[in-house]
Amino acid sequence: MQNIILCGAPGCGKGTQSDRIVEKYGLTHLSTGEMMRAEVASGSELGRLISSYTGKGQLVPDDVTIRMLEKHLDNLPAHTKGLVFDGFPRTENQAVELEKLMAKRGDKTALLLDIRVPEDEIIQRLLLRGKTSGRADDNLETIKQRLIVYHEQTEPVAAFYKARDLYAAVDGQGAIADITQRIEAILDSIYC
Repeated sequence: MQNIILCGAPGCGKGTQSDRIVEKYGLTHLSTGEMMRAEVASGSELGRLISSYTGKGQLVPDDVTIRMLEKHLDNLPAHTKGLVFDGFPRTENQAVELEKLMAKRGDKTALLLDIRVPEDEIIQRLLLRGKTSGRADDNLETIKQRLIVYHEQTEPVAAFYKARDLYAAVDGQGAIADITQRIEAILDSIYC
């Protein structure tokens, strides 16, 4: 099973590129945000626990997130070719726990693709998205705060995977199709 983690600052194009990777390589997209929303909507015990945090605007603790992810992985079809993790891991602790979970399942360690975009371009992309999508969190003050959190908590995840030789930087500037070609060149050189 080939497993890929898409990483990068908010607005770098992780969602767009994950859709393209899933389509081309036949992988399964795993978004912890989508999983959490589905779990809450199901009314399960785990969903109620998640809601007890998100309802107060708090981050869901790593152990709860890992438990949810493990439950989801246990229910994947046997023919699953690989996974694209979008939005996870967000912290080094989550990366460590993901490695343990993958090893326990006998799955390959994931390759981290770090979509790199200069911060001034990130801000412009998110401000534009805020105008077109109506997302309330795409305003300058919130964007700056999200970037601080990204630098403090998520950037160390890249170092974690670099140290394991499971890291590839991707130039995230330019046309979407060009970025996709860069990603596909990396994946094809490793998996094909």
